[in-house]
Amino acid sequence: MSRALALLLLALCGLLAFAPPSFAQDPFADFFGGLFGGGGKRAPVTRPEEPSRVRRIMPHQENRPPTYWRGGEAARSAAPKRAVRRSVEPSPGGGAEPTQERKETEVAANYFVAVMGDTLGILLANGLEETFADKPEIGVLRKSKESSGLVRDDFYDWQKAAREIANGQQKVDVAVVMIGSNDRQALRQGGESSEPFSPRWREIYVARIDAFLATFHEKKIPVIWVGLPVMKNENFSADMGKLDEIFRERVEKSGGVYVDLWDALADEKGQFSAFGPDVNGQIVKLRTADGVHLTDAGALSVAHFVANEIKKLYESRKPAPPQQTQPTAAAPPSGPQLPGQTSTAPANPAAPLVFRSPVKPSTTAAPTLPDRPAIGPVQSLTASPVASGASELARRAPSSPPASGDAQALAHHVFIEGGEPPPRPNRADDDSWRPAVH
Repeated sequence: MSRALALLLLALCGLLAFAPPSFAQDPFADFFGGLFGGGGKRAPVTRPEEPSRVRRIMPHQENRPPTYWRGGEAARSAAPKRAVRRSVEPSPGGGAEPTQERKETEVAANYFVAVMGDTLGILLANGLEETFADKPEIGVLRKSKESSGLVRDDFYDWQKAAREIANGQQKVDVAVVMIGSNDRQALRQGGESSEPFSPRWREIYVARIDAFLATFHEKKIPVIWVGLPVMKNENFSADMGKLDEIFRERVEKSGGVYVDLWDALADEKGQFSAFGPDVNGQIVKLRTADGVHLTDAGALSVAHFVANEIKKLYESRKPAPPQQTQPTAAAPPSGPQLPGQTSTAPANPAAPLVFRSPVKPSTTAAPTLPDRPAIGPVQSLTASPVASGASELARRAPSSPPASGDAQALAHHVFIEGGEPPPRPNRADDDSWRPAVH
């Protein structure tokens, strides 16, 4: 018996070793099927092919610009923003056209704001575009240059750029400037180098600001200069405060508008804070991790302050609505009026009515009332009764008590004569009761 089992196991192992792959998937079913009539001709078992798994590799992130950049300057066109399509409901009864259909009209910009500056100026333009999204008549011209400033004119000459912007074919109604974050460096001119904020440095820097402002004032273009906000680094922030003092002095002297952002982006102690209220009053992150640039919410908050000044200038340039004058009344015809003809001239307002007495002449003095006696008629309350039918205030009660009735006699004794009622036993006024002495 043991030999038979050993031979059976050897035969099974041989079948497993030399079986094709299709049969190797279910060897026991194939073996017993062959023993009991299957003949080993069972159809091969096939499995559905699994879809190939492809590993998606994300693009490399090292060369991505910072989050505040939003595509950089190259991704933004220098042209004004496109005209916005708005759906306008046609007026009812406007012909055979169905009233439910909408006509699309394009609102073109007719008031242009040129935004100039460094990277902060680029972010400010982003916020202004979003702020004026509902006002397509105001176009934003992006004229900023990244990493630029008023010190390194060899990198970018802002005086030359200002002349090209002011004298160019593109209409400019307002010039907005936010610059200076890159000007904390030595200034070179005429072969000499001046340290930041030295007397010579200030002299050259102020001259460049004045030349920049004069270019737009010659074309009668108002200038809105936006000050630099508080920075995270204390030394850097102190230098930005010095630049703000120079900006404010030169802009106000030239008649421009200066927008101060220092307190708007600082905390209650006047120090740097990355968080603050947005345009909706919610506390959000306004500054990026470097402590210099603005987030999208910060750029929108700064644009809110600047947009208020732009709206003032925009409203001041609108033509005043014509005053409606009331038509003057036509003079009445001088000729005689025919019978049955009504006068078209308005009637003159009637004079106030004055009542005059037909008996007494009218006087200008106010009417006076007759004098009244200080004391009226005197009626004695204790005198004897007067005759019947005469006027009296009161009658004296009889001095004698009524003849009958104990109750009336008691009332007369108490209320008329002023006597005391007799004490009643076991009452509070009964003083005959004495406590028992033990």
